[in-house]
Amino acid sequence: MRPENHSFTHLISRSGRSVKDNDPDAVYRWTHVQGDVDYVAGVLSDLPLEAVVASALSAVETRPRCTPHGDGAVVILRGINLIEGAEPEDMISLRVWIEEDKIISVGIRPLGALDDILSMVDRNHAPVSTGDMLASIALRLVDRADPVIADLNEVLDEVEDGLDDIDIAKTRRTISDTRRVAIALRRYLFPQRDALTTLEVEAFDWISELAKGHLREAVDRLSRLCEELDMIRERCQVVQDHMLDIRAEAMNQQMLVLTVVAAFFLPISFLSGLLGINVGGMPLSQSDYGFWIICGLMVMIGVLEYVLFRKFKLF
Repeated sequence: MRPENHSFTHLISRSGRSVKDNDPDAVYRWTHVQGDVDYVAGVLSDLPLEAVVASALSAVETRPRCTPHGDGAVVILRGINLIEGAEPEDMISLRVWIEEDKIISVGIRPLGALDDILSMVDRNHAPVSTGDMLASIALRLVDRADPVIADLNEVLDEVEDGLDDIDIAKTRRTISDTRRVAIALRRYLFPQRDALTTLEVEAFDWISELAKGHLREAVDRLSRLCEELDMIRERCQVVQDHMLDIRAEAMNQQMLVLTVVAAFFLPISFLSGLLGINVGGMPLSQSDYGFWIICGLMVMIGVLEYVLFRKFKLF
């Protein structure tokens, strides 16, 4: 396992092999710096970089972008956080300075896409140009984002399959979490697509047609992922609307029951209230059978209401 703060440099030949210094077959130099901000700033100060470029590479907060500067460009990318226990939407930044003959990458936290590139270098199958190197990194970042977005789709599939028998509280939390992750991922993937598009269309003579093709492939795949994230957000909204409909229907049913009960007992309550007033002249007040007569009258009213309610299908 590499230390938390470390850096390395590889010289890449025309055939994609890692070669030693002063090898005439070397095409470009790849330097990677990994560590905290202070360590990164210290290493970058020893490299032949302009202050504005070094500042961009060691910034604390970054967003995906591509900023041409002279004969090169600063490219900020983001990768899915696949560290155990971390949230995928807590994306890891990768800052890159790219020129024709050198590429400098900076990472504050470990990123699996770089391990893939290092594996290619170790097997002497490294990208043959700086443009192709950046395109390869971008494609590896997309490769790792794809399964995470597929998992979000699977979660929604399971929720949609069980819409007829759902736990509203649990489903609400699931939908809320899924939508939050989708929004956070799109927040970085969408500008990342624009950053790669900017690099592709800039008039850098040293970006080969092969590298541009790979960049276009990365842009197309990012566009598809952004579209899937938009679809996930829309599906979440549809599920939320369905849950609101379920709750509204349940409340309507409860209100209907309460209304029917209130309407059923309203005449009986009115009669009992009317007969309960303490004034002279109340009928049957002196009769020994007055109570039972009133009870019988209430039963008759109840039976009549029951017949009417059944006729109007309120029961």
